[in-house]
Amino acid sequence: MKWKTTLGLLIVTGAVFAYMWFVERNVPDTEEANRRAGKVVNFDREKIDGVVIQNGDNKIDLRRRDKKWRLETPIKDQADSSAIDDILSDLENWQKDATISAKEIEADKNKLTEFDLNKPKLKLKLIGPGAPPEILFGKDSALEGRIYVRLENSKAVFIVPQSVKKEIDKKAEDFRDKKLTDLIMAQVQRVLLKTPAGEMELQRQGDHWEIIKPLRARGDDQKIDDLIAQVTTAHIQKFIADDKGDLHQYGLAEPRGSITLFAENDKQGQALQIGSEPEKDQTYVRFSSRGFVYTLPKKIEELLNTKPNDLRDRHLVRIDTKVLDRLTIDPAGKQKIVLARKVEDWTIASKNNPAANSSEVRRLLDTLQNEQVTRFVEDVASNLPRYGLDKPQLQLTFSSFASENTAETKAGEQAFATLAFGKVEGDEVYARVGDEPFVVGVRKNLLDHIFTDPLQWQDLAIFKFKPDQIHHLAVAMDREISLVRGANNEWNWAKGDGPINQTNVQSLLNTLSTLHGVRWTGATVPQQGLEKPQLTITFTTSPDDKAVHKLRVGANAPDGTWFAKEDERDGTFQLSTPDFNALRLPLVNPTPTSPAPSAAGSPGAVTSPVPAPTR
Repeated sequence: MKWKTTLGLLIVTGAVFAYMWFVERNVPDTEEANRRAGKVVNFDREKIDGVVIQNGDNKIDLRRRDKKWRLETPIKDQADSSAIDDILSDLENWQKDATISAKEIEADKNKLTEFDLNKPKLKLKLIGPGAPPEILFGKDSALEGRIYVRLENSKAVFIVPQSVKKEIDKKAEDFRDKKLTDLIMAQVQRVLLKTPAGEMELQRQGDHWEIIKPLRARGDDQKIDDLIAQVTTAHIQKFIADDKGDLHQYGLAEPRGSITLFAENDKQGQALQIGSEPEKDQTYVRFSSRGFVYTLPKKIEELLNTKPNDLRDRHLVRIDTKVLDRLTIDPAGKQKIVLARKVEDWTIASKNNPAANSSEVRRLLDTLQNEQVTRFVEDVASNLPRYGLDKPQLQLTFSSFASENTAETKAGEQAFATLAFGKVEGDEVYARVGDEPFVVGVRKNLLDHIFTDPLQWQDLAIFKFKPDQIHHLAVAMDREISLVRGANNEWNWAKGDGPINQTNVQSLLNTLSTLHGVRWTGATVPQQGLEKPQLTITFTTSPDDKAVHKLRVGANAPDGTWFAKEDERDGTFQLSTPDFNALRLPLVNPTPTSPAPSAAGSPGAVTSPVPAPTR
């Protein structure tokens, strides 16, 4: 019999554990139970997909479809989601201040009538799985800011704050979305704009906007985004009527203009038509996707004044620097210059790839990217000789470069943009971007920023050594002195005499070993004074003195710098005055002079005090 007892105990134990698992684990603890009991209603707001408000004979039916709220009754329109969220939030946090039990209500048959809860005017019903019973709203209680409410399935009455009543005791219009559209600017891929000036079509291409009609041109991204934002951020001032009746009275039978926004794969678009002005600060509009006539602030009429040139990108050229690997500068009648990217730096590819002045290349690219045209001269470039663009004085070519064939590109240089400059007239030079059909004017001073001498693109780092690499140093000004580094790293005379100023020698070496120019002037000419230099420094960077370098400094340049030349490179560069002064520091300490004998030094001499000056 023992095995039967044991089996019975196991069955009872299993039942207890099963009960605990399936029942007790789903029962809220005391604190949670008290919190839920203190609320008027409990529900999961994520499961609520409908809110119905009955206010006397007026019914407002709000439904959530595809995660968006819509007003279904008494009219069909977009609903104000924030207004519905406020209702649900208030309901979630709605606490009972006091309860009058059903037993007390039953004891006094007139209580519900007294509280206006027998046949209440205002009712609220939530729709969805797990929704609470309908809420019935009565009159204000004696407690300030409180009202009587009860649930449809109970006669118990609660005294609660008026917050929910204030959220729902409104007209249907108050639940309509005042925001014209839920389309956001980033979703818009195409725009059709009709104004008294004509029709325009705009198309997003990657990260930029293009004008498709009435001419093909680059669009100004910021201005087009601002244009779209006038619709996507517009707020309705008044709801006037649906658009099924006579639209003449609103000036919308033949609207003055319209703008249609298209999202991706949207062939119909959302059209905003602009009509007449009911008041000086408002304008009648019709928005196709909502099917109503509204008023918007008069500012929306700015769309009607838009002209194609207002939306054109006034930047001279658009360069994708992420794919730019080659910049070719081709001045008429001169040597072509090819600058090539090397990781983050640049080289002069047309001169066997010496280092280029990379900061100057980046400066030029920034200048070109930021340069804006002074005017649009011709939209059809049919008379290029008139502007000197049939044989441009200067042409720039921007290219990408692939060293190997791939599925996307072929090996070699692939030009993606060209920029040509023609005649100069007044303060302008005519220009044309190769893949665009129009001629523009830009300021002629832009040409001064584009070096047409390959020497001007050289690296500004004249020497790249360490000071202790310099072994022999000769400095010639009014006379020549020469020093050599000794075994103990001290400098000794090879030619010269007197005490050597080791500090000045080290300062000179620090400047010389990492010398940088201010800019490259170009070819060396006699006016630069380099045939008879003011300063010549010759130095070696090897113990055998075979690695010889020579620097000459000539005349003072008009801007206060100094013309200089390093003999291993062509051309003249300009040296800053602080560097020039560091290179001509005195390398010999002055010999101290012995003081002359004086009476003051004689034994027994008496000196008279010097009288102070009178004032």
